[in-house]
Amino acid sequence: MRGRAAGTATKPPPQVTAKVAAKTAVKVAAKTTAKVAAKLLKLAPTKATRRPAKGKWPPDPKRVRSILDGLEDLYPDVDCELDRDTPFQLLCATILSAQCTDERVNKVTPELFRRYPDARAMAQAEVTDLEEIIRSTGFFRQKAKNLRGAAQALLDRHGGEIPRTLAELVVLPGVARKTGSVVLGTAFGVAEGVVVDTHVQRLAMRLGLTRATEAGKIEQDLMQVIPHDRWIRFSHQVIWHGRRVCFARKPSCATCTLAPFCPSAGIPS
Repeated sequence: MRGRAAGTATKPPPQVTAKVAAKTAVKVAAKTTAKVAAKLLKLAPTKATRRPAKGKWPPDPKRVRSILDGLEDLYPDVDCELDRDTPFQLLCATILSAQCTDERVNKVTPELFRRYPDARAMAQAEVTDLEEIIRSTGFFRQKAKNLRGAAQALLDRHGGEIPRTLAELVVLPGVARKTGSVVLGTAFGVAEGVVVDTHVQRLAMRLGLTRATEAGKIEQDLMQVIPHDRWIRFSHQVIWHGRRVCFARKPSCATCTLAPFCPSAGIPS
């Protein structure tokens, strides 16, 4: 019997070859299926992942009016959801609401306002005491400094009262344009701008009421297309709608009464 030549590999039995081939085929099929599924998921738009549709600009005034009428029907008794008794307390609550939910703010303000109900009391507070009360709102060290700083500035410049212009408000510690607009609109009915928080930003884009993605530019667009006498209520109503229907991840388009007028819902008007 002749020996095998040096370097010649031994062939595996046919049944082994078949098993290896079958396992390889299964692995390849699984990988291929996974890749195809991933591509389909990536391409398929859903309510959670769909980007806002870009409508014509400026938006049709009739469609804008339908959106405003729809919001009024849904939320006729709309109001700012921050608990407060005075304009000063509204200012403090709005400062605390930065990067925090209104629900969380409303849990800490009862104790905060019980101990420091006005600008004079807040200006005399120890920062460490404020920090302890508002800790759960996040960024509590900076917010505590802002609360006391804003209170002291109100005492020094305005006799402890809240000024009624945006220019005077935005120079207070912790007060930017959005905070100032919330206070002016809610406390005094003064509309110098449109409040653009995360909900207004998201819904304005979805509803095709803006061409922009940045808050400042969105506000400018909204000031063009929303009547001035609706600026205050519009912001509150859109915020309510964003919290109750038009959620960030899974908007309830199927039950939304604004869907016929929303280009992002995919429902014809």
